[in-house]
Amino acid sequence: MTNTLITGGAGFIGSHVIKLFVKDKSYNVFNLDSLTYAGSLNNIEGLEKEENYTFIKGDICDKKLVSSLFKKYNFNYVINIAAESHVDRSIETPTLFAETNVLGTLNLLENFRRHYIQKKDKKVFYQISTDEVYGSIENGLFHEKSPYRPNSPYSASKASSDHFVRAYYKTYGLPTIISNCSNNYGPNQFPEKLIPLCIISIINNREIPIYGDGNYTRDWLYVEDHAQSIKLILEKGKIGQTYNVGGNNEIDNIEIVHKIISIVDDKLSRPKGTSLRLIKHVKDRKGHDRRYAIDSSKIKKELKWKPTHTFQDGIKKTIDWYFDNEKWLKKITDKKDN
Repeated sequence: MTNTLITGGAGFIGSHVIKLFVKDKSYNVFNLDSLTYAGSLNNIEGLEKEENYTFIKGDICDKKLVSSLFKKYNFNYVINIAAESHVDRSIETPTLFAETNVLGTLNLLENFRRHYIQKKDKKVFYQISTDEVYGSIENGLFHEKSPYRPNSPYSASKASSDHFVRAYYKTYGLPTIISNCSNNYGPNQFPEKLIPLCIISIINNREIPIYGDGNYTRDWLYVEDHAQSIKLILEKGKIGQTYNVGGNNEIDNIEIVHKIISIVDDKLSRPKGTSLRLIKHVKDRKGHDRRYAIDSSKIKKELKWKPTHTFQDGIKKTIDWYFDNEKWLKKITDKKDN
């Protein structure tokens, strides 16, 4: 069994990755998560019974803790998903994002470097990143060699952490991989992000805030497809490489809101278009990127990966999940309020 450290495994993306790896009994999975407002043990309920799973509450910035974990378990793989990720929060508290996303990643890299010994067993440090590091693009697609042009404190912090990962590959020869994904959606996403916020607002007849004109384009990736790509990249990706992972679903925010309204109103037996009145255009976000669009041809060609969910399928599954998991929603929002 390979000792695998997955950071941020109680969060949205991390919980789906954790579940996928725990199913594979060739992995001995260690989940390091500080359980901030967006992370919850409810996301990984039941895994504590699995023999190949260990949860550790802690911060990736904690030098003493992280050092002790590397000494004790001599991890083969490190998959760094832990991050502060909400752009709005990064505008309000940029220092927090720098601490977690940059210094936390650096702490993991330093410990990986200290404990990295060239042996026959495979070792990899895998950094999970975002397409937001490329900035906004008017035409065409982001590819792996696109220059980094981050425009928010969040994307700047992720860009910086990516640069450190590349530097450790070049300077110290550490086996590293980076992947940059497009916007994830699906079950377990904290309801500050567009899609769950929209679903919950419609259910509760609350206003749906839309930045500016709402014509901000993103590529949307169903979270389970992303988790599958992460496992594939870890197992078959090339050391020192970057892989872009997208869902082939480039859609404007306002169009997404209209799609969700149509589906949720139907589920609630409301007349068609009832919840359109809930849309409220609000003052635009500072430095708001107009369009992200990602080219995933490299991972499709080299690793034979492609998303299995269309946006129509994925959004229906997501809406159904939120309808069926009111207890989860109450627990995680009560935690935020406290």
